[in-house]
Amino acid sequence: MTLSSLSPPLTPLKELADSLRGDGFAIVSARDVAQIAHVDLDQLQDLTQFWEELPRDPYLRDGGRYRFRRHSSFEIKGDALTMVPHRAHWQSVNYNALHGGIERWFEPSQAQLTSNPAWGSLLLGLAHVLNGVKQVNTWFVEAHQFRIDTTDGIGRPTPEGAHRDGVDFVAVFLLNRVGIKGGETRIFDTSGSAGLRFTLTEPWSLLLMNDERMIHESTPIQPLGPHGFRDTLVLTFRSNGFQDSPNRSQQ
Repeated sequence: MTLSSLSPPLTPLKELADSLRGDGFAIVSARDVAQIAHVDLDQLQDLTQFWEELPRDPYLRDGGRYRFRRHSSFEIKGDALTMVPHRAHWQSVNYNALHGGIERWFEPSQAQLTSNPAWGSLLLGLAHVLNGVKQVNTWFVEAHQFRIDTTDGIGRPTPEGAHRDGVDFVAVFLLNRVGIKGGETRIFDTSGSAGLRFTLTEPWSLLLMNDERMIHESTPIQPLGPHGFRDTLVLTFRSNGFQDSPNRSQQ
């Protein structure tokens, strides 16, 4: 397998759907993300404040204290975005060997975030792009707010290693990098024939992947000074319902 080390190779907006179909991924500049969302970039950057004081992830099985997160779920039908009642995040062990098979009840995303017009425009804009690749009746969307910090020295964005998420498409937005090194993104074609490595640095730049085609991971981050952290937003789009535990519980 060839593994290339590059600055992010940006995909022009007009080539986005073709890139997802042909290459299995696209990397989008923050300016183009704002165009997808039909908002000013400043409106997206205003959302970054909601990554402050995220609750600590209580489910890390490697004993780490470096991950903070919130979670929310939505359905998109045409131009209608609906937030669904708060639910557990669940993955099978086939997709997450470290944390799969358990219901993880994270704190919900803040109402001030999910009611923000720029938030809704972002989700609907991405759904419109993905409908150009795969036409579906309803997108089942999960949103994950992540902060990985270096308080204990090392932070691991993907402690489960290189993985797929068991969805149709995955969108990873880099929101902020402060006082860190590392956090390199690595993506691999599931056929094993090609790979790409790069580091997202521009706030609100986006890696968009066909999850059936691509395996992905991010390397650990290390501190360059006090209070180093990396903030991301991960959106997953699934066409055949949410992933739920066979023994689904209510909270």
